[in-house]
Amino acid sequence: MATDTGEYEKTSGFGQVSQTTGTIFKYALLAATLVGIIALGALLLYVANDAIQPFTADPGWYLVFFTTFVLPTVAVGWYLNRTSGVALSTGVTTIGMLLVGTIFAAGISTVFIDVVYPLMWFAYFVAFAVPIAFAIGLSRSDFEIPFLGWLGITVITFGASLALVPYGILRLLYIPTNGMSMALTFGSVAALAGRSYVSKRWDEERTANIAAGIILLVTILSSFVGGLTGIGAVAAPILTTMALVPVGLYVADTVTHRPENKVGLALPVAIIGGALLGAFLVDVLSFAGPQSWLDWGFVTGNSSSTAADAGLYPAIVGSVLLMFVVSLVSFPLGVGAAVYLEEYAPDNKLTRIITINVSNLAGVPSVVYGLLGAGVFVTYLGPGIPVLPPAIANPLGLSPVYVAGSLFGSGTIVVGGLALSLLILPIIIISSQEAIRAVPNDMRQASYGMGATKWQTVRNVVLPRAFPGILTGTILGLGRAVGETAPLIMIGAANIAPVPRTFESVVAAMPMQIYVWAGTFATPEFFERVVPAGVIVLLIAMLAMNSVAIALRNKYQKEG
Repeated sequence: MATDTGEYEKTSGFGQVSQTTGTIFKYALLAATLVGIIALGALLLYVANDAIQPFTADPGWYLVFFTTFVLPTVAVGWYLNRTSGVALSTGVTTIGMLLVGTIFAAGISTVFIDVVYPLMWFAYFVAFAVPIAFAIGLSRSDFEIPFLGWLGITVITFGASLALVPYGILRLLYIPTNGMSMALTFGSVAALAGRSYVSKRWDEERTANIAAGIILLVTILSSFVGGLTGIGAVAAPILTTMALVPVGLYVADTVTHRPENKVGLALPVAIIGGALLGAFLVDVLSFAGPQSWLDWGFVTGNSSSTAADAGLYPAIVGSVLLMFVVSLVSFPLGVGAAVYLEEYAPDNKLTRIITINVSNLAGVPSVVYGLLGAGVFVTYLGPGIPVLPPAIANPLGLSPVYVAGSLFGSGTIVVGGLALSLLILPIIIISSQEAIRAVPNDMRQASYGMGATKWQTVRNVVLPRAFPGILTGTILGLGRAVGETAPLIMIGAANIAPVPRTFESVVAAMPMQIYVWAGTFATPEFFERVVPAGVIVLLIAMLAMNSVAIALRNKYQKEG
């Protein structure tokens, strides 16, 4: 065996084993890691400096926030780290949930403020909720109904409910405000989710029912509070259900079931309280903050060819709508393909060729998927999808009938979403295959031994076990899609566009907008101020999505 002084000896199969060589190799890897981290950190600091311009603030501004925000946060964090690392993790998780939930709530709010009419959303929500509740109640009733009969009744109920949307639901239900529509829809879903969580953690149905009622009541009240405070009656219920309710449940669970960790809640109190106190004192003392380009006006402003008036809001709304289309297309197709390849497809040469090609497609440059999307969706389907093809219509003396042509126009949200879906489909398929393959085969055999069918085994054993890995891979794929530019350039996305109102609108996503600012409008003011501000917003969105994937992975790893 090698000695600590660098001596070595012959070892069968390994040649000369030396402690010195291993030490050099370890420190070489450490040096490479540090170089990469430092280079990336320097680049991010450079971009943040251009976007925020921190050195333009008054010295008193720094003194106030150092006293009220930085110093208390560092002190509390240091104390928690010295006393209990788990308590520190609790505090970090709480503030992380609040920040990420707020970011997602802001993105979803843009859709209901500018794209989807809240009352129509409420009508369709009721149209779907009533049949779902009826189907669940029918399945849990004592009536013995055959599967086909249950399916037929459910389909008829769905059809009748949807048919009533444009003819009577809005008249039959009195909803006084848009905010109340959002509160009832989002609040009811949050109440059901909160009830399930409380029932699982507290194991008391009465407590779960009380929690559900409190969540619904708080969400309804938030619509009125939001209208009075400037947050907005539409945005406030979404913010409540996506940020405040999860944080509240997590804090209540920590206090009840992990009281030794509740000291960690001092960290979010120090961060939020210090930030609010600092903002109040700065306003009272009239200290000027940084002359940042990344402000509320930039995030909510419209696109412009002038740097002083340039805003990112239309691009933010476009990215949110694109991710909706991408999620709707890529998740079921990718997971379905993975389930078939792993559970149903025979192990033959054709299946192996398909699997290898899916892996190769994951490495294809994104511009190729953009060209494919432009060729298929814009050039071929742009004129419309033929309901009655010309080859059949012309001999019969009829005119060809086309539909959905406007959806597949150049640069529309649907085309951009489909092109980005093609880009991340291989990623979702591969990650889902790995998650399904990681499920122990003994669990499948045990299910078969109890008389379960293939479908029952996949549904009740394989998918629940593989779902964390599937969800993590999907979120990471969406994180890549939200930052892609090449496919949007190929399908003809707009350089400057207004806020999209429908899925037929031409899209202007965040990465595309940043590319245009850096290229078409490459003036020093755009390049040194506006572009860095846009990059910071895009990075925040991507980090928020990736943080959800990391949190889910860690959660299910602990449970496993």
